Amino acid sequence: MWYDEHDEYIDLFITARPASSKNEFAGIYDDALKVKIKAPAVEGAANKELIKFLSKRFKIPKSEITFVSGETSKRKRIRLPKSEKLIECIEEMRE
Repeated sequence: MWYDEHDEYIDLFITARPASSKNEFAGIYDDALKVKIKAPAVEGAANKELIKFLSKRFKIPKSEITFVSGETSKRKRIRLPKSEKLIECIEEMRE
């Protein structure tokens, strides 16, 4: 499963693809949400861009999105507070 739901938060398992042409979700692969990120994987630029993208997409403040693991890896576990928009997007991606 590419996400783990808890009472107050959801952990997303993400495979990041830095240095892409645009920021976008690219589907579910190997139990992870594949996310393309424009920024290169240099000095944390891709992670910052990923947080910015998720914040905008799910309408969650950047300060409430945290890395649980994988900050220096392509496979990451990111914790987001539950929100209506996040749950709606997850349901769309499951279809």
